[in-house]
Amino acid sequence: MIIVITGPTALGKTKSAIKVAQTFNAEIINGDAFQAYKELNIGTAKPSEKELASVPHHLYSIIEPTHNYSIAEYQDNLRTKIQELLVKNKNIVIVGGSGLYIRSALYDYEFLPNKEIDMSKFERMSNEDLHKHLEEIDPEQAKIIHSNNRKRVLRAIEIYYSTGETKSALIKKQEHKPLYDARFFVRDLDRDELYERINKRVDEMFEKGLVDEVKSLISKYDSNLHCFQAIGYKEIIDCLKNNGDLSNAKELIKQHTRNYAKRQMTFIRHQFDVSFYKNDEELLKEIQNG
Repeated sequence: MIIVITGPTALGKTKSAIKVAQTFNAEIINGDAFQAYKELNIGTAKPSEKELASVPHHLYSIIEPTHNYSIAEYQDNLRTKIQELLVKNKNIVIVGGSGLYIRSALYDYEFLPNKEIDMSKFERMSNEDLHKHLEEIDPEQAKIIHSNNRKRVLRAIEIYYSTGETKSALIKKQEHKPLYDARFFVRDLDRDELYERINKRVDEMFEKGLVDEVKSLISKYDSNLHCFQAIGYKEIIDCLKNNGDLSNAKELIKQHTRNYAKRQMTFIRHQFDVSFYKNDEELLKEIQNG
């Protein structure tokens, strides 16, 4: 049995996952990209030491902050861990809000080839010129990717020149069939309640010492590392660099988290066959009844 508990932050996913794992003799696997990083604890809302000790947990704090943890690596790590547990006849609970990471591992995603090519010519181009070039070589992706999303535009161009095919054509070749018989669950909260919980979660993070955690991290590591793009870290780092007001950073974190929660729910509703539950008792009953 594979149960996936997903959705935005502040839904209480960790507590639900532990309750499910304890009830059905399952082990928990991390489904949050940033919780895989060591030392990023408060800002990622990583389970506490007590929670981690309550049932077996996997793929938490496995990556050094200096490493850029990719979706392809997560896919490999999650599939390997699933196979290890299935061989032992263990039930599995995957918990986290990184929907694309989870989908890439549970469905037959194949990552696009990445032959190294010289992109320096394109990197010197403006966003507008880059997007015009993408329109010429891959008009379908140009319609999807905004001209200001420079990273994704560059990647689509790189795929074309490294493979000889457009990203659109390569994507169409993939069917994305499910590889596992997994069931997906999301706690059903109305938007106002979710946003209230998000705001409260951010306040609690500051009370627990999020600013000190960030200061400690950037005293040891380059502040431009990929892991520090996570919401909660980026805003505080920017604030500290510019001698800004931390109360403004806190409000920005709340706003960015609410915006991200909206995007998460849109992705989840479109990509997974989700069952919604009101509380843990309802969730346990749903799982029990199959």
